Amino acid sequence: MQEIEKLKLLQTEREALKSRIKVKEQEKKAENHTETVCPECGSRQLVHDYERAELVCQNCGLVIDDDFIDRGPEWRAFDHDQRMKRSRVGAPMTFTIHDKGLSTMIDWRNRDSYGRAISSKNRAQLYRLRKWQRRIRVSNATERNLAFALSELDRMASALGLPRNVRETAAVVYRDAVDKNLIRGRSIEGVAAAALYAACRQCSVPRTLDEIAEVSRVSRKEIGRTYRFISRELGLKLLPTSPIDYVPRFCSGLTLKGEVQSRAVEILRQAGERELTSGRGPTGVAAAAIYISSILGGERRTQREVAEVAGVTEVTIRNRYKELAEKLDIEIIL
Repeated sequence: MQEIEKLKLLQTEREALKSRIKVKEQEKKAENHTETVCPECGSRQLVHDYERAELVCQNCGLVIDDDFIDRGPEWRAFDHDQRMKRSRVGAPMTFTIHDKGLSTMIDWRNRDSYGRAISSKNRAQLYRLRKWQRRIRVSNATERNLAFALSELDRMASALGLPRNVRETAAVVYRDAVDKNLIRGRSIEGVAAAALYAACRQCSVPRTLDEIAEVSRVSRKEIGRTYRFISRELGLKLLPTSPIDYVPRFCSGLTLKGEVQSRAVEILRQAGERELTSGRGPTGVAAAAIYISSILGGERRTQREVAEVAGVTEVTIRNRYKELAEKLDIEIIL
């Protein structure tokens, strides 16, 4: 019973910490809204001089404040190890964990805060505390749902090699879907995959539905249907994917130089101006532009090599590159 009371106390402290963080975020927003303006010339281009503790107008040179507080750390670090040793705070808040990373964790090592080994008499109590901590961390069905879905999101994002901002955006989209009760009647994996696809579109890190379906446990058809549903219900304003967004990834997969990539982007830009890309799959058009650019740049790649990297067929590349060459008056010597 004593351990349960301790864990309840930890949970109340966690809730208090969450509320304090929320209040600080609101205060920070209020500070951002009341932006300082130079009283002399009305300019907003202000520079913080931390050596003299002065706030100076960049336009007229007026010193607006000569005694502001430096909110940064008082220590310096020259590498990652020094920074980790001298830092006195934990990891930042993240949406990719169901409790946003604000919960307490009891370490698996049987050592105290000074690194000394814990006596065998107290190890049984520590074991019970760990067990109840694991149980109390996921308290209700909603948190259980979030914990499973966010771990699934992280697994798929890792398999696709997606950056951190895409994972955070996908977690926010999924949380919004949970808040609006859009999960009911649908599989958690399907909604998580649809949220990841929407996040890729929002962050301009395009991945096709086929690529998402390969790493998820649901079909391409279900991901597309769920994506259309949550984008409509959440009001996500997503523009159609541009073929230019695929060019860097495909060129990297084909080990092509920067000049070839720039030429492919220019071809796609001209095709977009003449509306040659509308109504066609962006991956096929991007692959055709890269194929043309590789020939013109003297780094020839076969249609099969380009098709394997882009995930399209050789027939698609042939049809698209002939259209582009004909409409843009590009002479290709095979």
